[in-house]
Amino acid sequence: MRPRMLRTSLATLTAGLAAAGCLVAAGPAAAAHDRPPRHACSPAVSLTGYSDALDKTTYDGTYVGNLSALAPDRRGAVAALSDRSSLFRLDARTLEPRGVIALADENGAALDSEGLVADRDGTYLVSSETEPSVRRYSRTGELLGRLPVPDDLRTAPEGRARANGSFEGLTLLPGGRTLLASMEYALDGDPADLVRVQTWQRTRHGDFRLGAGYTYRTDPGLGVSEVTATPDGRLLVLERGFTAGVGNTVRLHLADRPGHGTALRKRLLADLADCPTLGATAGQPQPNPLLDNFEGMAVTGRSGGRTDVLVVSDDNQNDVQTTRFLALRVRV
Repeated sequence: MRPRMLRTSLATLTAGLAAAGCLVAAGPAAAAHDRPPRHACSPAVSLTGYSDALDKTTYDGTYVGNLSALAPDRRGAVAALSDRSSLFRLDARTLEPRGVIALADENGAALDSEGLVADRDGTYLVSSETEPSVRRYSRTGELLGRLPVPDDLRTAPEGRARANGSFEGLTLLPGGRTLLASMEYALDGDPADLVRVQTWQRTRHGDFRLGAGYTYRTDPGLGVSEVTATPDGRLLVLERGFTAGVGNTVRLHLADRPGHGTALRKRLLADLADCPTLGATAGQPQPNPLLDNFEGMAVTGRSGGRTDVLVVSDDNQNDVQTTRFLALRVRV
């Protein structure tokens, strides 16, 4: 499979990806620190490029779409997870697929896979909304184990989570000792804007035990579609919603580092509807044609005092939706 020509320069889009999994501070940036960012979405966020190159393509007989999570891979690639149980390895500079493995549960059934972490030992941690669950897989897709989940967070009737509304985001905090999963929507009985965040602590044997739980307040009508840790341990949170005939709402927030109280405070970094379109088009009504069903996000590097973030949309294998990558530069 050879992706179609990118609509923006791949060199721009994937800046910082070559260092995926090994984030290093960039050299000093001349006073540009205080200048308004080019292609600004807000004072804190700018858009450095986008690509639809993988939209409606296949690789090795597998549809490249339904992408719900991204993770920098220690092998110098970007891992991209499909919610149809496919895990792709993308080239760090071109985003072309270089490999794909199939994931399954203990019975060989497909997952509703939504969150992804590429761990330091080369294994993958994958969250699924089905139960929900967090499982560990080898780099070749072999199931290695499963993490405990609090009873309350299980899908009804076993717990209070709604179907298709549980573990949507997954991230590993700096240092690699704390794993964190975010629910997409509120539990039954909780306020509609309150979502649960669960952590696990790595033991000295390398596995994970249940840790503290937190709460996070979403904007009205939105759910948490992804969460990823910044290099200083705070959380980038992607909130998303959809209104028929209007389109998507996608907002990027910065939340507290877990550990300071049980409620994670947040501040808005950008509403992505305010980003420049850069010529993007949409197959359905959108407040901004750049917008789509953005679900996956990963920190990919640092440059000039800003954090490079890659975001991807889940096209739901739908003709009017697009598999689209956005490259953002974020000041946190």
